[in-house]
Amino acid sequence: MTPYSLAFYLDVVTTGTVLGARPTDSPDRVTEVLGPDFAENPFAYSLCRDYGMAEFFWDRASADHPWEGHHFTLRVHQLARLGSASVNGAIRAAYGRFDRRLRFAKLHRLLERRGVRLLEVPHPQAPHYRTYWQPRSLVSITVIGAREDFITPDDLRVGDVHSISGPVISDELERLASRTR
Repeated sequence: MTPYSLAFYLDVVTTGTVLGARPTDSPDRVTEVLGPDFAENPFAYSLCRDYGMAEFFWDRASADHPWEGHHFTLRVHQLARLGSASVNGAIRAAYGRFDRRLRFAKLHRLLERRGVRLLEVPHPQAPHYRTYWQPRSLVSITVIGAREDFITPDDLRVGDVHSISGPVISDELERLASRTR
């Protein structure tokens, strides 16, 4: 059995969803899954809802068009500073306690045991950050690669997961690669 939050992270990386909420779901659908406790940053053509550690993002062509899901990000780095209080209540109810740090080596090892492969992809702030991508779920994991004041968070160590996002598609990977050349 995988303890506590590790099972959550494994589920997110393998499925590309947060408790089953897909990055392409409507704001109402994500709220149905994660609950009504969120902060909202609405703009004319973009919307971000902060459900604690999980953020979902939407875009639309005009005010007359519906919101289209763009991506989600798990701000894992918040746990080091805020602890489990930064985790959405629905996620805590499903998975229990969350540790203050997520060690990439442990997550990677558990993913490999399940046959889930990660590819390292370029990160524009290398070597301070490293990014790994899961091609099937299109989820990326950003990890602290090297510490430096004012570039990496003070409360994270080398090898800690900074964030998990999805989907990251091939076009975005190519754009990232071109920025690091």
